[in-house]
Amino acid sequence: MTPRIAVLGCGYWGSNHIRTLKSLGALHSVSDVSAARAEGFAAEQDCLAIPPEELFGRDDIDGIVLALPPQFHAANAIKAVEAGKDVLVEKPIALTVPDAERAVAAARANNRVFMVGHVLRFHPAFEQLLALISAGELGTVKYIHSHRLGLGKFHTENDALWDLAPHDLSMILAITGSEPVEVRGEGAALLDKLSDFAHVHMRFASGVRSHLFASRLNPYRERRLTVVGEKAMAVFDDIEPWPRKLAVYRHAVWQDSGQWAFTANEPSYVAVGEGLPLTRELEHFLHCIQTRAEPRTDGEEAIRVLRVLTAGTVVHDTGGRGS
Repeated sequence: MTPRIAVLGCGYWGSNHIRTLKSLGALHSVSDVSAARAEGFAAEQDCLAIPPEELFGRDDIDGIVLALPPQFHAANAIKAVEAGKDVLVEKPIALTVPDAERAVAAARANNRVFMVGHVLRFHPAFEQLLALISAGELGTVKYIHSHRLGLGKFHTENDALWDLAPHDLSMILAITGSEPVEVRGEGAALLDKLSDFAHVHMRFASGVRSHLFASRLNPYRERRLTVVGEKAMAVFDDIEPWPRKLAVYRHAVWQDSGQWAFTANEPSYVAVGEGLPLTRELEHFLHCIQTRAEPRTDGEEAIRVLRVLTAGTVVHDTGGRGS
């Protein structure tokens, strides 16, 4: 039987979960501190609207998606798993590593599925990129860089790093298979006390170097992950249309008489099956509930990402959390 899922938090991203779960036949109910907002979605999607204080005690709910401001994620995740519910928590799952660890430990103690919403891990182009790396098509990976730039959204609690970078960090950690041994963050707060630009530089024990650049105050959109290997380079560009989302560049670089030489080749585009990452993510969540399998993006991954976010954060003199 399809698991019955409630969505707590009917904001921008929560609304995407609501509509996608409805399309999958798994939406049971919606909940929000604004009763009017929840009732509006319930009427639109033909489901129940349940007040937050009544949600966790319902026996007719199997799992809960938490799409709240991040400062409320950990406490509600603990409440959910202790009530016997499986949970998918949007990123970031908490604002501190200890809070995240408590939530994950509670899920483990109660034998509950605990999944985090690192949605780009379910993007078909990223899955294909991982397959290329695993097959040795790029050779040994040497460098990874990721750019996630655009205009907005502006949050009162989250800066550019904490709002945008979890997606990229999740992909980078999946490629390297480890946490960095060194993290250095830089940022700039232009509008208020929270950083609008964030750079994070990482070094891994394997020798891989990496950096990410996130901005919510940029005149153009960029969603690009680049992997530099010894044999080839690959670019996952989510702005491109599906036939061009994953490109492989087989450039050649060598030494000739003590001088470096190179040839630049045109990219070859890798065929990628189309699919909406959020739909695939929620299908995976439902599968994990049904089979009790460990999610691809589990609580331990969420903690690893949170550790890097914390290490890459710079506190500005204005008193806000920046990066």
